[in-house]
Amino acid sequence: MSERTTPAGKCPVMHGAMTTAGRSMNQWPDALNLDILHQHDSKTNPLGKDFDYREALKTLDVEALKQDVRALMTDSQDWWPADWGHYGGLMIRMAWHSAGSYRMADGRGGGGTGNQRFAPLNSWPDNVSLDKARRLLWPIKKKYGNKVSWADLMILAGNMAYETMGLKTFGFAFGREDIWHPETDIFWGSEKEWLAPSGSEGSRYSGERDLENPLAAVMMGLIYVNPEGVDGQPDPLKTAEDVRVTFARMAMDDEETAALTAGGHTVGKCHGNGDASTLGPDPEAVGVEAQGFGWVNAAGKGFGRDAITSGIEGAWTSDPTKFDMGYFDMLLDHEWELAKSPAGAWQWQPVEIAEEDMPPDVEDASIHTMPIMTDADMAMKMDPAYRAIMEKFRADPDHFRDTFARAWFKLTHRDMGPKSRYFGPDVPEEDLIWQDPVPQGPTGWNVEAVKAKIADSGLSIAEMVATAWDSARTWRGSDLRGGANGARLRLAPQKDWAGNEPERLARVLSVLEPIAAEAGASVADIIVLAGNVGIEQAAKAAGIEVAVPFHPGRGDATDEMTDAESFEPLEPLHDGYRNWLKADYIPSPMELMVDRTQLMGLTAPEMTVLVGGMRVLGANHGGSQHGVFTEREGQLTNDFFVNLVDMANRWNKVEDNLYEVIDRQSGETKWTATEVDLTFGANSILRAYSEVYAQDDNQAKFVEDFVAAWTKLMNADRFDLD
Repeated sequence: MSERTTPAGKCPVMHGAMTTAGRSMNQWPDALNLDILHQHDSKTNPLGKDFDYREALKTLDVEALKQDVRALMTDSQDWWPADWGHYGGLMIRMAWHSAGSYRMADGRGGGGTGNQRFAPLNSWPDNVSLDKARRLLWPIKKKYGNKVSWADLMILAGNMAYETMGLKTFGFAFGREDIWHPETDIFWGSEKEWLAPSGSEGSRYSGERDLENPLAAVMMGLIYVNPEGVDGQPDPLKTAEDVRVTFARMAMDDEETAALTAGGHTVGKCHGNGDASTLGPDPEAVGVEAQGFGWVNAAGKGFGRDAITSGIEGAWTSDPTKFDMGYFDMLLDHEWELAKSPAGAWQWQPVEIAEEDMPPDVEDASIHTMPIMTDADMAMKMDPAYRAIMEKFRADPDHFRDTFARAWFKLTHRDMGPKSRYFGPDVPEEDLIWQDPVPQGPTGWNVEAVKAKIADSGLSIAEMVATAWDSARTWRGSDLRGGANGARLRLAPQKDWAGNEPERLARVLSVLEPIAAEAGASVADIIVLAGNVGIEQAAKAAGIEVAVPFHPGRGDATDEMTDAESFEPLEPLHDGYRNWLKADYIPSPMELMVDRTQLMGLTAPEMTVLVGGMRVLGANHGGSQHGVFTEREGQLTNDFFVNLVDMANRWNKVEDNLYEVIDRQSGETKWTATEVDLTFGANSILRAYSEVYAQDDNQAKFVEDFVAAWTKLMNADRFDLD
């Protein structure tokens, strides 16, 4: 194979994100880091393993909570007074930046976990002063305690802010559960410093301006784009392209992007009235006496007229505490010219404007100040496609309000998974396609009778296991998408993915679909059940009787329920479990596998036992024999591990990602292997797991653990079983 490269826009994980296993391992910087597989270990959770957030939510007085949040909006505190006496703009920004870290490529980020409380997000330059917003919310969190998570409260605060400013929101759902440890093992970029421009060390751009996957923001430390322009240089048409790419990677189309820009900038203001260099350290860098209170402004009082966040200074509309159509009038009815803020940032200001059309000063409403636009705002005016949408919105205010309300709901709920996970009185009744709706499947059919038909169908163990695996492996715990429920394996685009072996898939489905129809079962259930049948047959052939747990009730999605374009990022470009790599990438095959394993919610021991089982079951992509370290293919034995760690063998590299396993005495090649296969014997941690399963007394344990890990993945998207 050729030297590894990174196909533009394709590589799903960045080299280095899965290496260097902690400070004590720095002397081996290329060591495989498995820490991400144990992210958010239960030991970090102070609420304990028995705490059930959904049960706690049932005791929440939602209306009382909402009223307390509404009251907070105009309860200005002396230690951090509200602009114009209303915290709406600050709370919206906090909620927006909590949700806005979401990216569609791997589903990571977003507001679903309350991760803004921890590094690195709590100290991103784009999140300056959001520590104040969370401190303002603390009395409410203290009052309601475990009945509302920080994750829910931060998003709810944004919703209530909009409602108090005049917007009828689309709805709100509780159900976001807090994490309790920083997600420092998530790849946010390779830059060596905050806000590093293109071309600097670790730049996320290549080619003309190709943004590296899975990233969405244009710079380290930003949520979206640079408000001053591309690399801080104003050019609205270039910025328009950055906006388009960034928002598309957050699952937003042009109309949603324009609505969010206008609706977000209809209220509040930017802060840059002073020298940004006077700001103190971020929350993670301050001394203990600051108690995590970051970005203290040593010059002036630090708030109101003296506040500095983005460095841009001014409001977008003449009434910044009211959700109205003022943004469109301001943007479209004036000519704009470049200017510098007091903090030295590029911004746009009107060439000419009447004093009565200017926004009021944040501390004295009798004083008028110059309105501003960022380069991203000017992109909405100067890019032809965005301009047409803006004109359409201005001509139809009801359409704008509805489009924005829906886009805001999508932004703040995109990573919550299916609607079945939503909780509360304000959950919208309408099913939205981006929620990946799946109907409830039938449960009253005869499982044992269907298993017998599957067993007599002529399908091989490898065909049944591989098809069930391919159906379930799309699961992403990051944004709770994919999985076996819905059987979208039968639909575009999944039925044509190379990783799903379309010809084999079509052949298997042609057998399973009639069985499902005759039984009155969903195809989704029958696909999983067939995989279970294959495992039971393989275990029996190895001398162990096992019943793989099965719970009917999966439904079948339709093309109309499937936003095919949004499923494209879920396409597997590699699958170490089936020993397949679509192309060479800069990350090693094992780094890719660790990343995918974490998204599927599996641990390192579960990854290990599944690989060993999938190899001996013959489930490799395309029937490849790499890593099939057994003479009993199709039997669920621990042979993969026994032969992997056997020192009667030696190993020889043939080429990139291809190795031979050679008998030391005869010199004959016994098997071939990939890098993934041999890593389970080479990596000290994975070898320890492999040795457990290679022991003479652990064949039964191997089968038991394989079945448990298999069932966990098959049921990962079955929220009805929780």
